[in-house]
Amino acid sequence: MRSARVLFEPGSGGPVAVTPQEVNVDVDRRDPAIDSIVPLNAKAFKLAEGFQFTEGPVWAGDRLLFSDPNANTIYQYSDRGGLSVFRRPSGYEGSDIAEYRQPGSNGLTLDAQGRLTINEHGNRRVSRLEADGSLTTLADRFEGKRLNSPNDLVYRSDGALFFTDPAFGLPKFAEDPRKELPYTGVYSLHKGTLSLLTADFTGPNGIALSPDEKFLYIGNWDDHRKVVYRYPLNSDATIGEGRLFFDMTAAKGEDAIDGIKVDRAGNLYVSGPGGLWILSADGKHLGTIQLPRHAHNMAWGDDGKTLYLCARDRLYRMPLKIEGVRPPASDVRLHEHSNGLDLDE
Repeated sequence: MRSARVLFEPGSGGPVAVTPQEVNVDVDRRDPAIDSIVPLNAKAFKLAEGFQFTEGPVWAGDRLLFSDPNANTIYQYSDRGGLSVFRRPSGYEGSDIAEYRQPGSNGLTLDAQGRLTINEHGNRRVSRLEADGSLTTLADRFEGKRLNSPNDLVYRSDGALFFTDPAFGLPKFAEDPRKELPYTGVYSLHKGTLSLLTADFTGPNGIALSPDEKFLYIGNWDDHRKVVYRYPLNSDATIGEGRLFFDMTAAKGEDAIDGIKVDRAGNLYVSGPGGLWILSADGKHLGTIQLPRHAHNMAWGDDGKTLYLCARDRLYRMPLKIEGVRPPASDVRLHEHSNGLDLDE
């Protein structure tokens, strides 16, 4: 089977890849430690533009995969291959799709076998893409009730999966009559058992593990409570009592808390008000990166020290000085999958 890729070039009227263009980047350096993370002559590059809303990136061997939940599409990007559709539809095909602002996929990651795991907004499930292009549902209900709209996710090295489940993917959000659960939760899927870890957040969103996997970080998307919490993580994928790790509620700038990633030193990269916040492992604000578009999520790619940033209608890349934590199978090249864009030879 060969891939009949749908390429996007300037003048196509849709998303387009561009020759990497250096863009203005401003770094608010709050602590000297930031200099060991972000170069003094920091540079960022625009790689593609024209999307509706970019989200959920993950590095997959030789390319970046990322979602546009508004466009119901997963895209792939590489310097060599440019920009193309990886999967469409990516999250929903229902007859009422016109009611959904974000029917498609959001968070993406890879399991230990290199299989793509997808949070599907419209289908309200977490699924896994198999080698033959089929989807396996990993989680879609809790105690008999449908999940809200799984958002972001992360695997532990033993295969335990952790994901957030706000109501942002439903047409009327928390007030949507389709909503079956009385809360917005954070879950673990461990050895086939789905467990509710916490229902204490109004908008659970970004989620990440510390490099040693001893702690779970959860961010809350809520203009009135822009917080990141840290929880001790147990071997059975349950959590202990959490504590406030960082509070951005009073910070100036647009948006609440979205994606979270970590580097090998344990620093957190948090999409927060006004930019990408870098926090030390002990909760100190080291600095904030500001790009021409607000970065909502990010992923480590290339040599492991390059940060790819999904920023609304654009995709950026920014070389840093430190290696990030990414899925163990990130260096495994994905198969091309049959999703309506592949042709038999």
